[in-house]
Amino acid sequence: MRTAALVQWDGTRVAIDIGPDFRQQMLRARIDRLDGVLITHEHNDHVIGLDEVRPFNFAQSSDMPVYALPRVQKELMKRFAYVFEAENKYPGAPMVRLHHLDAQSEFILGGLPIRAIEVMHGRLPILGFRFGDVAYLTDMLYLPSQEKEKLKGVRRLIVSALHHSAHHAHMNLKQALAFIDDVKPEEAYLIHMSHRMGCYRDIQPELPKGVQLGFDGQVIPL
Repeated sequence: MRTAALVQWDGTRVAIDIGPDFRQQMLRARIDRLDGVLITHEHNDHVIGLDEVRPFNFAQSSDMPVYALPRVQKELMKRFAYVFEAENKYPGAPMVRLHHLDAQSEFILGGLPIRAIEVMHGRLPILGFRFGDVAYLTDMLYLPSQEKEKLKGVRRLIVSALHHSAHHAHMNLKQALAFIDDVKPEEAYLIHMSHRMGCYRDIQPELPKGVQLGFDGQVIPL
């Protein structure tokens, strides 16, 4: 399925991205409550499942907090205009409350500090997130130098690696491994892989110690 994550701590649950597989992912993980959604960027594989917050609206009788860059908020309001209608809103439409994020954002959800990290998705600045000593960076081509300090002390790094060839907007496997070696986490997990990466049985034995190919349903402790 498409790359996304669910962060859980002390009864709080926050999704990172909400792509076309969001409904299936929530059902598979038996998630019956969600306290917010963090959006990394506006590409469809990360946002197009927004309509599927409706069951949480009904169950929780509340709007869904969605945290995103202003640019991303504009895209959401364009693609999901019916969600944000001020008048004559369709009964049963998703209830969403947008919250501003930028590269300097630091905030607390459910008692857990969250820090935004700006990464470059080709020429597009997008967001990654740090939760305690875990960092989540998807769709990355490179990390701006001023953001590197935000990764200091990270023990678990979740980072994208598209496949083996050079790409205009994503790190390939070689670049991702070099990035991991620079950050030096205790553990690293590769995500957002395409079918061109190859099979787990062939790739995993060749990876350095402490680096794993991510998989659907994987649980990583905070």
